[in-house]
Amino acid sequence: MYWILLIGFMILSWAVGARLKSKFRQYAEIPTSNGMSGAEIARKMLNDNGIYDVEILSVDGQLTDHYNPQNKTINLSREVYNGRNVSAAAVAAHETGHAVQHAHAYSFLQFRSAMVPLVSLSSKLMNIIFIASIFFSFVLHIFSFQTTLLIIIAAQAVITLFSLVTLPVEFDASNRALVWLKSTGIAGGMEYDKAKDALKWAAMTYVVSALAAVSSLLYYVSMLTGGDD
Repeated sequence: MYWILLIGFMILSWAVGARLKSKFRQYAEIPTSNGMSGAEIARKMLNDNGIYDVEILSVDGQLTDHYNPQNKTINLSREVYNGRNVSAAAVAAHETGHAVQHAHAYSFLQFRSAMVPLVSLSSKLMNIIFIASIFFSFVLHIFSFQTTLLIIIAAQAVITLFSLVTLPVEFDASNRALVWLKSTGIAGGMEYDKAKDALKWAAMTYVVSALAAVSSLLYYVSMLTGGDD
């Protein structure tokens, strides 16, 4: 059952990711009527929200855009940073939405940021257990199967909680971006609808990830309670 779930979510994740890339390529062909680049849009949104201590950077890669609350930087891929199209506008405004969340002490963003070290530790712990079970099975005899399973459940629970908390953070950032894009007239009419569609598919990647995390947690819990017997 676990492998069926894993393969199923891998296929679903691939399908959603492929759809997302397709949408962004499609909307990257549609120029914004205002002619502003992604970097310029991010800067204007920051200024409109009274935020002047966030730096906007250009980074390598595709769909590598993110906001870093630790050093207050909006990191935009080169296509978004320099792009003057609907995709660039949507992504730049979305990442700036995270900066606005940070400036306004948005509770879910604060909670997610606080969880990062624990999530990193949980992921490393699970990797160690799975690698040990494959290549060094004798190590697992140090603990009982039930104890090992409890450790896995605790680690997966942290990862699952992080995935669930990420959902309101991402949806709220998109909502802030869309409201601002529409109110300023930077993306109106058809441009707004396409920006909304692009951000919808970006959000779907997080929904799939959260569903996969919840399914894995339930599977481990069922093993502990004898659901697989």
